[in-house]
Amino acid sequence: MKKSLKSFTKHYLNYSVIGAILIVFSIISLVSPMKTSMVFLFQQITVAVIMALSLSLVVGFLGELSLGHAGFMSIGAYLGGKIALVIIEAGDLKSSNILVFIVAVLVGAACAALCGFIVGFAALRLRGDYLAIVTLAFGEIVRVIFTHSDPESFGGALGLKSPSFGMKETFVLVIIGILLILFTLFVIQNLLRSKAGRAITAIRDNEIAAKATGINVTKHKLMVFVISAAFAGVAGVLFSYANSPVKADTFDYNYSIEILVMVVLGGMGSINGSIISAVLITVLNNRLTTILTGDNAVFKDLFYAVILILIVIYNNAPGLKGFREKYNLKNFMNKILKKKHDPSEITNDAARWDVVPTKIEMNEVLSTDIVVDKVGRGDDSADIRERGGNK
Repeated sequence: MKKSLKSFTKHYLNYSVIGAILIVFSIISLVSPMKTSMVFLFQQITVAVIMALSLSLVVGFLGELSLGHAGFMSIGAYLGGKIALVIIEAGDLKSSNILVFIVAVLVGAACAALCGFIVGFAALRLRGDYLAIVTLAFGEIVRVIFTHSDPESFGGALGLKSPSFGMKETFVLVIIGILLILFTLFVIQNLLRSKAGRAITAIRDNEIAAKATGINVTKHKLMVFVISAAFAGVAGVLFSYANSPVKADTFDYNYSIEILVMVVLGGMGSINGSIISAVLITVLNNRLTTILTGDNAVFKDLFYAVILILIVIYNNAPGLKGFREKYNLKNFMNKILKKKHDPSEITNDAARWDVVPTKIEMNEVLSTDIVVDKVGRGDDSADIRERGGNK
């Protein structure tokens, strides 16, 4: 019973919570219309959650730094929105046609995935800062191309007038966005629980060791990059329907950093953390924009930065470690469920491999060269000397 409850909490609790939100939102929308500002906030949240989940796959689980994720989103927004506009005008259809939206999502995801493959094939052999610079350059190149595009094709600096749902149907777009979150969550979680997912986390933990065990590092990196770009394209199509016209300046470097902040604050390699962080930061941005108007609008970024600094300090300060361990969500849920501590579970084990200060790094072990020199009496004796790793 305990194992089944723990398995449900680990793998299916997020589905249940998001599904409950979907049901509640649908009922409220049908019973009494919600305010336009509230519906718009929900639309922003759905886009931010999909973007955070997609980037978390690259940054949190693969361990690579990408600073151009907004570029893939802009490709989905522009190309998906343009395809939808062409179909609507050619078939004289309503802009809220669900089938047209599905086609736009497929096209936006495919185009973003193709660009992800092209960029990834050229850049994923790089690491660290070099990969971050390449992805950053890609995002800026895409933004400049769409900004200076032909006004008759993609709107140029004025933006693309993408199709959108009517005022009475805006809640439908939120419902579709929540369904897309569930689909994104389903794909990513099942990927991470598969054989490929274990290979991805192995690459993150130690790339040299992963290569030594026969894992195709380039193949798995490219796969993650393509899947992440595809879901960014899906978020872009959703954004284009929620915001018309679509302007390229929206998908700048700062937006990529904002999505990265959601992933980092939620916890590296934490799906649920990324979702919660995306919701909180989106609500925070929305409230600051509403409260700080006029001349006070200049303080928005200042307050936003201060709040983020305080959150980072709280999550990482060694002096607050005891407070974090005592007052956290896990302990709170255990008190509610009246769950007792299991004596078989060892906590604060100072002998764990990942906390022993004298351990030998795996990189040093694998980089040690063994040289055999035959000396002494006859061919059977040998002197083994180490070079490079441990001397």
